[in-house]
Amino acid sequence: MKEILLVEDDDVQAFLVERAFRRAGVANPIERVSDGQEALDLLRLSPDGLPSLLLLDLKMPRLTGFEVLEAIRADGRTCGLPVVIVTSSDSPADRERAARKGVVGYLLKPCDPEQIRCVVPRELFLSETDPEPGP
Repeated sequence: MKEILLVEDDDVQAFLVERAFRRAGVANPIERVSDGQEALDLLRLSPDGLPSLLLLDLKMPRLTGFEVLEAIRADGRTCGLPVVIVTSSDSPADRERAARKGVVGYLLKPCDPEQIRCVVPRELFLSETDPEPGP
């Protein structure tokens, strides 16, 4: 099962995002990096291929989420990577900019499991026969 990469600089927010995804029934393991540069380095250097999904905060040190998104979309290896924005920004301009970059979803923090089920690709969820996710 391929992992999900979470790019989030705040420890508490990262915990809350991971917990919401588990409660939503997302089965894939979640790996976290703390900033945009770390995310790009990992994506470029990973010998195991790309994650199944990138969860990307917009407001981070070093590189913003939009800078990461632009770099991902400009790279032939990563341009098709599914990205979900996970942010506190409810700005229509941010939503529109993200949509123009082809994100598959835009979630506001704190994430709600129902919202997650609406935007995350179905193949990442537990099947009916899988055990329930932890807390």
